[in-house]
Amino acid sequence: MKMMLKRLILIVVAGIALQLSAQDTAEEFLKKVIDQTKAYPAMKVDFDYRMVNQEAGIDEMKSGEVYIQGDAYKLVMAGQTVISNGSTIWTVLGDSEEVMVSDAQEGEENITPSRLMTSYYDDHKISYYQAGRRNQNPEIRTIELKPESGKKFSRIHIDIEVKGLLIKQLTIFDSGGNEFMYVIKKLDDKFLPEDGFFEFNESDYPDFEVIDMR
Repeated sequence: MKMMLKRLILIVVAGIALQLSAQDTAEEFLKKVIDQTKAYPAMKVDFDYRMVNQEAGIDEMKSGEVYIQGDAYKLVMAGQTVISNGSTIWTVLGDSEEVMVSDAQEGEENITPSRLMTSYYDDHKISYYQAGRRNQNPEIRTIELKPESGKKFSRIHIDIEVKGLLIKQLTIFDSGGNEFMYVIKKLDDKFLPEDGFFEFNESDYPDFEVIDMR
């Protein structure tokens, strides 16, 4: 779930409206994404997630939503809710009626938007992927990120609608033949969370067992 959220946050922060010119390099384009992201006080994103492995005959799809404000976030998907205020993470498991409590770690395990995006920008080879080569749509421009080293995936494709300057899809490829696809259905940059929105409220889950793993 944590790895899934890391991938999702990458989509969210990369999927904001951009100013794109023909002379932009891929690095300049991604830099604009990072800078523009910091201007949004909060956001809500509705998305579809699909995992495909053709060799293994796997094709699974789920829908979810994520809310982000600075280092805080809340992800709701497939019967689970992950809440973080930036320092503590609560993972609410609906089926087992359990809540796992852990610390938000520094480094790669800290999945705050700004640090995650900076990590991707610093640690990856960034280039344009030939427009229309994969999706056969000349209106889509694709950024390709390849990790320098030490990552669990081989490459990432970010599909951007040139006219609307919006992310349409992000696809992550790993060495095991898996493709993880995320499609943004709606991004609400007017979302304003109420006080305590990114905190776990035990009274909302009266019958759940709270397991503190810190």
